[in-house]
Amino acid sequence: MKLRVMARLIQIQRTLVRHRLDGLVRATHLYRPLRVLFYLSPWTWFQRRRSDDRAVQLRLALEELGPIFVKFGQALSTRRDLLPADIADELAKLQDRVPPFAGSEARATIERSFGKPCNELFSRFEEQPLAAASIAQVHVAALPDGREVVVKVLRPGMRAVIGRDLEVLHALARLAARWWPEARRLKPTEIVAEYEKTIVDELDLMREAANASQLKRNFAGSQLLYVPEVHWDYCRTEVMVMERIHGVPIGDLERLRALNVDFRVLAENGVEIFFTQVFHHNFFHADMHPGNIFVLTDDPRQPRYAAVDFGIVGTLDARDQRYLAENFLAVFERNYRRVAELHLESGWVPRTARVDEMESVIRTICEPIFDRPLREVSFGTVLLRLLEALRRFDGQIQPQLILLQKTLLNVEGLGRQLYPELNIWQTATPVLRQWMRQRISPLRLLRDLRAQLPDVLDALRAAPSMAKRLVAQVEKGELHVPVDNTALEALRAEVRAAGRRRDWLMVAGFVLLAAAVFFSSY
Repeated sequence: MKLRVMARLIQIQRTLVRHRLDGLVRATHLYRPLRVLFYLSPWTWFQRRRSDDRAVQLRLALEELGPIFVKFGQALSTRRDLLPADIADELAKLQDRVPPFAGSEARATIERSFGKPCNELFSRFEEQPLAAASIAQVHVAALPDGREVVVKVLRPGMRAVIGRDLEVLHALARLAARWWPEARRLKPTEIVAEYEKTIVDELDLMREAANASQLKRNFAGSQLLYVPEVHWDYCRTEVMVMERIHGVPIGDLERLRALNVDFRVLAENGVEIFFTQVFHHNFFHADMHPGNIFVLTDDPRQPRYAAVDFGIVGTLDARDQRYLAENFLAVFERNYRRVAELHLESGWVPRTARVDEMESVIRTICEPIFDRPLREVSFGTVLLRLLEALRRFDGQIQPQLILLQKTLLNVEGLGRQLYPELNIWQTATPVLRQWMRQRISPLRLLRDLRAQLPDVLDALRAAPSMAKRLVAQVEKGELHVPVDNTALEALRAEVRAAGRRRDWLMVAGFVLLAAAVFFSSY
């Protein structure tokens, strides 16, 4: 293990001890080889117990440990069904109350990125940040033509900090892969690699601007979701400028109630947005914690979502997308055998697993959650139970689906806060059925054929010349086709044996014929 990784682990340990959270780590099996650090540490011996409660200490520790840990707390904050109320309330502060960095540093980053003074770029720039997040913070400004915008600026030194913590995660994943019996199934190294791609993408604000533009295009004319406009002339790797929106934070339930917002419509729209992004657009906002979601209340009976922070988006390949859609529909229809078959067909479970046994397990887990409102159902719990149950069939974690699972849990957390009576099955099923109908419609098939026709024609035009070249190479002995010699030798031996049998039969037949002729002459 690298020295800098060991140093970071010791720093993490010191932070946890200072906030009286070291017991959490000592209870983690993965840290058992390193627990001697706790027992030999002077901080453990002499640290006095703080008066603050555990929730405050957890939030402060995550803030101190940096962006990766803050994002972990943000994800947890939406799962009030899995956390005590005091911890959920405190972690919710991580969504928009991360300590800011100095406005003068933000101004310096902007001027370095554009090579000109800030007052030449904006007619107004407020150094006091509007909001601070783990990776960047946002300032209010105005363009020279007077349009109000927000300027997102990357935190100084983020690449070095995240690079170091990613090394720590990789080191822990390698330890888990080596010593943890569940590692082959849960794939810790692949999960960390998938997370690394996600977090590194967040450090490029040009990529985030492109994500925002794509999402805005996908929902153009929609009354479900509004995405602010990107001002491309003012975007750089460390700076992004977008239209400023004025909405109510999704977590401000009291204000939404005072405005008579229809929470049922809001919750149902959230589910529809999620399934539309995943299946119709195959491009989904994958960081939907409450700090990134606002509500436009021009019409309280038909409230509209507005999203910000597009650093994390997800896509699926066509195969995973189809299997997921069919899995959802099969669950909605209580066709548990089909769910089991899909897990086998997709390779998520080895083909040696028995379909009837999987069907029984899935039925046991899913049947109790039907016809019940969201307040009585936890998809997080169902997901955990499914993963636990599939262990007996050697089911493996699919790293490419982790972002989707995270987003689904965020959507559930929002729905649980807004409208606990929501029936997610009734809301999601029409969206999925429409997508499945569109996939097999004649219009879709014709559109796909038209898109692929140029490639097919090019291949047909190239086929004769390619065939001639292959024949010429074979004739010159320049092309060697690999053959399974074992199978070929077996075939040759069988042919030779058949030939010998044929020869003996011919000899025997000739002898019998000659004998018959000889004896018939007498």
